[in-house]
Amino acid sequence: MTTIVGVRFRNAGKLYYFDPGKLWPTAGDAVIVETARGVEYAEVVTGVREVEDHEIVSPLKPVIRIATAEDARHQQENLRKEKEAYGVCQQKIFDHNLEMKLVSVEYTFDNSKILFYFTANGRVDFRALVKDLAGVFKTRIELKQIGVRDEAKMMGGLGLCGRPVCCAQFMGDFQPVSIKMAKEQNLSLNPTKISGVCGRLMCCLKYEQDHYEATRKRMPRVGREVITPDGNGTVQEINVLKETVRVRVPKGDSSETKDYPLEEIKRIGGRERVSIDTPHDVAEAPETDEEFLETNTDETHIHDESISMDD
Repeated sequence: MTTIVGVRFRNAGKLYYFDPGKLWPTAGDAVIVETARGVEYAEVVTGVREVEDHEIVSPLKPVIRIATAEDARHQQENLRKEKEAYGVCQQKIFDHNLEMKLVSVEYTFDNSKILFYFTANGRVDFRALVKDLAGVFKTRIELKQIGVRDEAKMMGGLGLCGRPVCCAQFMGDFQPVSIKMAKEQNLSLNPTKISGVCGRLMCCLKYEQDHYEATRKRMPRVGREVITPDGNGTVQEINVLKETVRVRVPKGDSSETKDYPLEEIKRIGGRERVSIDTPHDVAEAPETDEEFLETNTDETHIHDESISMDD
């Protein structure tokens, strides 16, 4: 067993584990930790606890100390400097006529480095910009190009549901999302209705996908003949959330359509292999997966390439 403490460096950022040593910080405390890029200020999310050795990546970096009032003041001063640096960088981008959008600026706690995050449609030659920024701030400068989903995570905002976007509230990592999920959940394929503030497919499509897949496997396909309490009939529609099946049952010279709970439905033959079908009401959608994906998906995270004043 290994003793760990979980911290975050920014709101809704990824959870990182550190070695608390002899310290005992609790959730909500601020701590100073050692990271690969230097000393950082972080907030404790999960207090000291023990986990299995295989659940972590060794060796763990140590927690240097629980943050003092002086550390908190220094962090606030860094936040103030970040706003000033943002304005300076915006002006420099304009002066160099670069096709890039500045998203955020971040100072490391020990002021050894300033990170500038930006988005752009393609590769940007920002070497001259880095030299100018290094001349102004007299410290190491690093620019990182990020995707639009990362931009939404940093900037925040309100989703179609009226609540703050998930990525800025609690999500650590982005999960792959595809148009197939919207089809299986019988959602509109209108991009404006299933896209988030980033312009990509909403992350929440992933939340219920496992339930839809598992439930669909237990339900008969549309068009199949099944046995109901009122006799044999043909499946017209299925409702995954309610777990009901709409069946058309012959009644003499006419027929009756009725909804039945899934447990009241029996498949004819008993060994029928049920596959997951595309809902019939979206089967004729004019957009193909490929056409939709070209403009509505983005699995890009922070790119590895960056340049500093030392390059």
